[in-house]
Parts: sequence; C-alpha cells; structure tokens
Amino acid sequence: MKDRYLALLAIAGIVCLLSYTSNDPTGYTMEELRDLYSSGDLSKWPAPHLFNEAKEGFQDIGPLPEMKFPEDNPYSEDKMELGKMLFFDPRLSGSGKISCASCHNPETGWSDGNRVSFGHGRQTGTRNAPTIVNIGYARTFFWDGRAATLEEQVKEPIENPVEMNFHMSLATKNIKDIKGYKPFFVKAFGNEEVTEEKITKAIATFERSLKSPPSQFDQLVSGKKDALTDSELNGLHLFRTKANCINCHNTPYFSDQKFHNLGLTHYGKKYQDLGRYLVTQKNEDVGRFKTPTLREVSGNKPYMHNGLFPELANVIMMYNAGMGQEIPEGHQINDPKFPHKSAMIERLNLTDEEVFDIVAFLKTLNSYKYKMPPPLLPKS
Repeated sequence: MKDRYLALLAIAGIVCLLSYTSNDPTGYTMEELRDLYSSGDLSKWPAPHLFNEAKEGFQDIGPLPEMKFPEDNPYSEDKMELGKMLFFDPRLSGSGKISCASCHNPETGWSDGNRVSFGHGRQTGTRNAPTIVNIGYARTFFWDGRAATLEEQVKEPIENPVEMNFHMSLATKNIKDIKGYKPFFVKAFGNEEVTEEKITKAIATFERSLKSPPSQFDQLVSGKKDALTDSELNGLHLFRTKANCINCHNTPYFSDQKFHNLGLTHYGKKYQDLGRYLVTQKNEDVGRFKTPTLREVSGNKPYMHNGLFPELANVIMMYNAGMGQEIPEGHQINDPKFPHKSAMIERLNLTDEEVFDIVAFLKTLNSYKYKMPPPLLPKS
C-alpha cells in the first residue's frame, strides 16, 4: 500500500513538473526560461533554431542600441523640428492635400491602417505602408530595398505619380515661396536658402528621431524577470526555437534586413508582385521582399507586403501551415522567373496554444504610446 502511495506521489510530481514546462522538447521549465532570458547574458539563452541560410550575419534579438546619425547629416534639434513640419506639410504634394503623414500617421502607429494606401486622386498603390518608427536602424528602404539611404527614400513618395505626384524641384519651390519657413531653415542649416538636399535631410532627421522606448521584452532581457507573463515568455522561446521566426526576425531591430520569398508572390495572378526582382532584374529575386521589423508590430495591422493578412494570428497560422505553395501551371514549367519559396519556410506543427503564445509575445514589442500632434505649419 505504501509503495502504491509513493508511486502515485511520483506521478503527481511529474504532472506538476510538466505543467511548468514550456512546449520546447528540451523541457525547460517556465522558471528556468525566466531565469535564462532575464540573466542579461545572451550566452545563457537557449540556442536558437537556425537554418544555414540565416547564419551569415546573424545577431540575436535584444534592446535597441543608440540611434546613429550619418556624418553628412548629424542630428540637431532645430533640424528635427524643421523636418517634422515638412513631414506634415501637404504643400510638398502636387494636389497640396497629401503629406508624408497621410500614409504614416502617428494616430495609427505611423502607418495608415489600410491594406494599401490612397494617394493622388485616390489612386491606390500595391504595397502596404510600413511603420516608420525605428526606421533609422534600416539599411535599405521600401519592401524591395530600392533606396539605399533614408534621405534618398524621402524623395520617392513625393515624385511617385500614385502617391504625392510632384517633382522634387517643384516641391522645393513651394517651400521656398513660404516666407514663414525661412527662419526655421536658418536655425537648422545656418542660412535661409531652401534646397532639395536640405528638405530631404531635415525630414530624414525627423524620421530618425522616432525611436521606440524600451518595451516589455526589453525590460525582461535587461533583468526584469516578471516583465512577461508565462504565455508571453513561452511565445518568446517558441519565436527563437520551434517556430523558426528568429531566422529572419533577428537583431535588436527584429529584422535581418535581407530579402526572402515566403511563397506569396501570386505569380501570374491578381496580386502578383515580383518584389526585389524589379530592382535587381535577377531571376532569383522574384518574389523576395525585405524582412520588416517586428517592433510595434501589433499596432501596425494589416500585414505582409500587400496587406492581405488582417491579424497577427493569421500570419502565424500561415507560417504554421508552411505558407502558400506556388505550383507552376503548364505554360510556366520552364519559366526562368517562376518564384521559388525560401527553404526556411516549412510546416511548424504549432498547437493553437503555441500560436497564441507567439502572438502574445509579439505584443510585448509594442511601446510607442505617444500620439504626436501635428505641428503648426509656417504660413506664406
């Protein structure tokens, strides 16, 4: 009888232990995961599950470093304030009604909440407007990486006929004709001359000033053990292991800034987008898009380059299923441009609970609560 009682106690102990164990097959308890991830020592973290494709240049996730400003466009408060006014000023557009803030609205997470944005004459583009919070950490810009600097990126929406529909020289003339801007250019650049270069540098400086404060995730990995719930913590661990998210969403920016094909090219169909290929003209780049940052991600729905996924859970479930399968039709069998999905995309076998734990973790990357009011714009 005593042996039977001891056996029952042993079974009960095992059940209790399992109830405090994450879903990772290595069997870390939640308390062990909490100790490891809050230790402040990356070498103690569980090893990430990495594909060979992800190992080059890999850097683990963690708190954001200080924002760096380029040598030819250093930060100044006056330049940032000028850039803020220009960012919100619709007089940089052909219609005089569209500003940078029209698609990157501080009220909607510095995006616009639409699948694709409305531009000049209510035209729509083909890609989702990403948040510009933390954009100063990016190395290339746009979903296809066609701009190499933030200053270069600033000009493109102004000159795009579907977006702001103006020429940069005409936009510059508009600003030059506004007398109220002159003292702000003097403060920012030392003289009242208005040039294209000064406008792009000022707006880029403002955009680089939009940096996330520490999130719950940052607090955890900086030593605050109770910053995440058990569900959120398990989501973090799954993110780095079983769910394979870390392969593309690494570094403190939560993006490897590389270009990947996720099987969402829609080749030959309604939503076809050739992605990086449109920049490089290399067949292997068909359907590749830049990995977006996941910081502030839950406040920037919908998702993916075309905005076809309304909720984070939809995205995780699609990854869980191995994403889409692009199968060539008869006439496409020998098409050299037919897209090939990254080998890192595979079925994950996540449970429903694990899917929602990952979603819970992703929500801990949000921290940008401040809704910036638009500035008073200089008058003519």
